[in-house]
Amino acid sequence: MEYKFNYKDKEYVLSEANCEGIFFNEEEIEGFDLNAALKALNEGEEVIFSKEYYSGKCSCDAQEPAGKYYCYLEYHFYIFTKDNKYIISTISEDYRDKSFNKLFSIGKVDKSYIVNVTVCPECNNYSIEVEECDV
Repeated sequence: MEYKFNYKDKEYVLSEANCEGIFFNEEEIEGFDLNAALKALNEGEEVIFSKEYYSGKCSCDAQEPAGKYYCYLEYHFYIFTKDNKYIISTISEDYRDKSFNKLFSIGKVDKSYIVNVTVCPECNNYSIEVEECDV
């Protein structure tokens, strides 16, 4: 599976081949892997990557510094779990007309995570970081 997007007249393709990894700050989430993340991105109607700056340079070594920082393209969305199993993302088709509070109140979900997709604009390599949110 892959996900394609355009940013400033350049096409970026996110696939297994150029993914540096999916990183969980806590334990891994059952059912949420690279394919689930790419599927969610493909289902999202308004996925818009924006510039973000980090102190770490990509391993491609092609980025020009902006002061002490390096430019990346980033997009984030949220996923919800129940008993550490992936249930739904905020950009999936099934999430329309729902909210975490509604799903939580009926016992469908119990935790929320932010998913950051960070892309090097030079080499197209990317990583995905998943971090639990306090609700």
